[in-house]
Amino acid sequence: MTPSVTIIMATYNRAHFIVETLQSIENQTFENWECLIIDDGGTDNTAEVITPILEYNKRFRFLKRPDKYLKGLPGCRNYGLDVAKGDYIIFFDDDDIVHPQNLELCVTELSQKDISFCRYIRHAFMGDFMYDFDYSKVYTSFYIDANDVEKILKNELPFNSCAVMWKKDCFVNNRFTEHLMYAEEWELYSRIISTGIRGISIDKCLFYGRKHANSNTGEFYTHNPIRRASKKEAILLVVQNLKEKQLLSPSLLRYFIQLSLGFKEYHLFSKILNKLQLTIFEKVQLQLFYFTLPLRLSVFGKWKKIKKLNQ
Repeated sequence: MTPSVTIIMATYNRAHFIVETLQSIENQTFENWECLIIDDGGTDNTAEVITPILEYNKRFRFLKRPDKYLKGLPGCRNYGLDVAKGDYIIFFDDDDIVHPQNLELCVTELSQKDISFCRYIRHAFMGDFMYDFDYSKVYTSFYIDANDVEKILKNELPFNSCAVMWKKDCFVNNRFTEHLMYAEEWELYSRIISTGIRGISIDKCLFYGRKHANSNTGEFYTHNPIRRASKKEAILLVVQNLKEKQLLSPSLLRYFIQLSLGFKEYHLFSKILNKLQLTIFEKVQLQLFYFTLPLRLSVFGKWKKIKKLNQ
């Protein structure tokens, strides 16, 4: 039987976590799926520890990333997209836990409504996972479209890489940018949604992300230069995409300029200006905003502290 859902899982030296993740996939209440485990050139015993699962459950496939795809998470996922058989696509990481109803509820939402993706809630955990799932099928929901791109980019509407199921059609003209080593899903997902498709968000936790220092996010927040350079590139790609689609609102532009304060070593502010076709007056306005922003942020921070003390 052709699988309805393709799960794409990139893996790299996660032998100590991946078995528990695969077991959570095996426990799905929806059974018509395939899981493509894409090895990114790992050197540990991942292949050995998952061999028993591969032998008795043929829905799992262990594949090596071909050299024509760049090393890294985006390249592995693009390879998975090219060999996927399912009508629906979902990306899982190799160290997390999946709620048993994840696939079932997402497929139900995607099959009953004229929508292209289903977003859900993702919670984080550290250490041992507590297997105490909520099996209720009663939840609220709301729709998401291009009008919500700003909320997504500002993380006011979190759009984690493993917290959304997509119709495969969304990736016909969209792929991960393979040279990005951080924020690749932030860049791709905003690009897809900015095309005008519509999705749904359900208010139920269906995924649990494991927090640890060796994750990409953990490395970014410890100032790993590769991750930081990738976020800078992702910001420039997002600005370019929004500009082309005429979705770069003044508030979003100010947001990206504020972000650029944290990437001065890359001259990000100047590079953002170069992406835009601005008049001299508009450039001067943005330069004034940029150079006075640190002082205004400092004053605002002190005002908030004083207000809190007086409450």
